[in-house]
Amino acid sequence: MMSATQQMGVFQQPAKPESHTLKTHQPSWTTIGDNTQARHKRVSGAVPVLNKIVREEDAVDFFEAVLEPGDRVCIEGTNQKHAQVLSRALAQVDPGTIHHLHILQSTLSLPEHLDIFEKGIARKIDLSYAGGQSRRFAEMVIKGQIELGAIHTYVELYARYFLDLQPRVAIIAAHAADAAGNLYTGGNTEDTPAIVEAAKFKQGIVIAQVDEIMEKLPRVDIPADWVDYIVPTAQPFYQEALFTRDPAKITEKSILMAMMAIKGIYAPYGVQSLNHGIGFDTAAIELLLPTYGAELGLKGKICTHWVLNPHPTLIPAIEAGWVQAIYCFGSEKGMEDYVAARPDVFATGPDGSLRSNRAFAQLAGHYAVDMFIGSTLEIDQWGNSSTATADRIVGFGGAPNMGANAPGRRHHTKTWLEVGKHYALNPQLNGPMPVGKRLIVQIVQSCRNPLRPTFVEKLSAWELAEKAYLPLPPVMIYGQDLSHIVTDIGIAHLYRCKDLDERRACICAVAGDAPLGKLVDANKIGELRDRGLVQYPEDLGVNVQDATHDRLAAQSLDELVEQSGGLYRIPESFNE
Repeated sequence: MMSATQQMGVFQQPAKPESHTLKTHQPSWTTIGDNTQARHKRVSGAVPVLNKIVREEDAVDFFEAVLEPGDRVCIEGTNQKHAQVLSRALAQVDPGTIHHLHILQSTLSLPEHLDIFEKGIARKIDLSYAGGQSRRFAEMVIKGQIELGAIHTYVELYARYFLDLQPRVAIIAAHAADAAGNLYTGGNTEDTPAIVEAAKFKQGIVIAQVDEIMEKLPRVDIPADWVDYIVPTAQPFYQEALFTRDPAKITEKSILMAMMAIKGIYAPYGVQSLNHGIGFDTAAIELLLPTYGAELGLKGKICTHWVLNPHPTLIPAIEAGWVQAIYCFGSEKGMEDYVAARPDVFATGPDGSLRSNRAFAQLAGHYAVDMFIGSTLEIDQWGNSSTATADRIVGFGGAPNMGANAPGRRHHTKTWLEVGKHYALNPQLNGPMPVGKRLIVQIVQSCRNPLRPTFVEKLSAWELAEKAYLPLPPVMIYGQDLSHIVTDIGIAHLYRCKDLDERRACICAVAGDAPLGKLVDANKIGELRDRGLVQYPEDLGVNVQDATHDRLAAQSLDELVEQSGGLYRIPESFNE
């Protein structure tokens, strides 16, 4: 008898049903790194490279090999230093090969920075400051030659380097490199660490222009494995003495404004931590500390801790013992030896030279200081200010960051609490909850140029926004953040105003002969002065006749050299 198996034949396994699992394409997770390697391979076939070193004469061919159309390229252009040799080489590439670059650059200062747009090599820019190129930049933006991403404050731009504006290629500047590729950036370190880290840790390519190759560096500021290529140049990287102001050129009007600021703001609030913007008005304040400030008995009570570049006009105050600490965004030409000789005041490395860091200084300027004071081109009737006009885009630099109240701040100082206590709008915003507030001061002449008044009913930034198709008028400091305006007419205490109408009246009261000054009558001004919302020199006990040049602690750059003990060197451009 056959078994059941024999009767049924060989047992057949049932067919497996077809899988319903979707077949997915596995993406590559190394596309950026693969592209970086392809670029390195192109470079090796285009120009000779020895131990990361590319010859200066090969820079144009090098850029045509390492770059690709549409790249985001970060060019180190800061307040003080520029990789100008590599910027000139970039402006010589073939626009048929390299084009539509998206430039990330904190400061436009040199003609070649704009030449690349004129030649069709670059198309779009995100920046912070335009300085000496402000008029040409505005013209090119309005003509459509440049697509303007945004005008940032410095730390805002750096933050975006790490997120949505990651550089594909970074072009930086350093004093020296060693054989391994380590970089020494010295006193002008500025934003180099932020740029390099953002680029390198997203598989970007870092290219350094260096003044020289040294056997041993004074210190290592950027490690070798963060640097891909080094280009030694015959010409040192460009440096500008941006923060140097000749005391001889400070006017008596600036001295008057400085005296009012010291007596009407610095003294009553006991301002110890602060930042000064660029200008003759703030330079006058610095030079009045050892004289007028001393007369008022303010030594040790104000201006002890600074976030500031090494201003030469601060030398007399440092020498007189007013200043305890300065943390710097960058260096200043001619101040190198003086800074190295004052390590108790400045942040210096073991080698003795300054270590600046613009990103960290901006953080300190936002959270650690109690006052920002600086100038602007225009202020409207509500207190909004801007340095971007229809025919001139200066940009903002660090002002929007330091010229804004820091809502995330939680440590307190006497100054911060005192301003918050008298902030008139706080009950409407926070009910009974007490807050602190930073002093944010604009110091400007009421009517420097009758044809281009400082005080206007409407910022010309509105016109620029329309012409350049910007979504918002570019504002440097918003009226809601501004606590004071100081002019040659007087001081407006805006943070004490209960509403916009009162704020507007106070602004008009210090606008002098500017058109806004005609919008308020003498009776209203008298009322504002009686209430202490506006103070004129006589209200402060400041005699206008006392605002003379001999009050300054130094009358010239030569006197600053003398007071520094010969350590300060006047920049060549001031001797021409």
